[in-house]
Amino acid sequence: MKFTLAACVFVALTSSAFAAPEKRSGPGKRGLCWPYYNTPLNPGLFHDGSGSVNLIYDYETYAPLSSNGNGGLAFIGMQRCMDCQSSPIAELKARQQEQGFVTLFTLNEPDANGTSPASAAQWYIENINPFTIKKSLPAVTSSTSPGLGLSWVAEMISACAGQCYYDYINLHWYGQSLAEFESYVEQAHNQFPNTQIVITEFALQNPSGGQAAQVSFFEGAFSFLDGLSYVAMYFPFVATSPNLLAENDSGAVSYVGTGSTLYNNDGSISAAGKVMLM
Repeated sequence: MKFTLAACVFVALTSSAFAAPEKRSGPGKRGLCWPYYNTPLNPGLFHDGSGSVNLIYDYETYAPLSSNGNGGLAFIGMQRCMDCQSSPIAELKARQQEQGFVTLFTLNEPDANGTSPASAAQWYIENINPFTIKKSLPAVTSSTSPGLGLSWVAEMISACAGQCYYDYINLHWYGQSLAEFESYVEQAHNQFPNTQIVITEFALQNPSGGQAAQVSFFEGAFSFLDGLSYVAMYFPFVATSPNLLAENDSGAVSYVGTGSTLYNNDGSISAAGKVMLM
């Protein structure tokens, strides 16, 4: 078939225009940690077709409150409490069936709020075991004090006596350096070598370098996590804007700062957020 120059130019332009998005990093692992006060923001900005960001959770068993629902990302339900007004345990089964989420996170930092491993184990056996979807043990802090963090997880597993069915260990981490973070993740893997890890909160602890320090940390941390076969998912803290964080969570601002927020105050993706799409 004979093509004119104009036709060739047209074919080249249209082929480029409709080319598949470039596949980037974060092989199915990256997600948004989405606070309840995020209604004005659009999670769909991170759903750019590259596959870098695929997941979203909001500490609850109801869909994310936002200007665009879950933004095309896969929603993960979280029963963050044993039973509370926002996520009643009696409604967990119905919410999972209605919304169709296929992964369930459980209890947010029970080691820090005085929940015993034994009571968590009994609650888990009664309320979470019946689900046949993917499930995680409660999300714990990175505290190294006895009875907290990884030691709390070990005590819960012991209290389960082989009767808790789970797919993931769930970690939070805040600290001073990338090396410290890497050491913590490796320690968790060494302690629980047969279980996949999810990290549902992590950032530097209020670094003096502000946003630039958090960006540099995320660049190194994401690359590190992408290379670990035993890390299934990770969610940097936090997918919100500086103003929304300051207005709704002053404790997080004093502890972490606002440099790790993934949005700017105008709703666009921040410098930290852009690392998610690399």
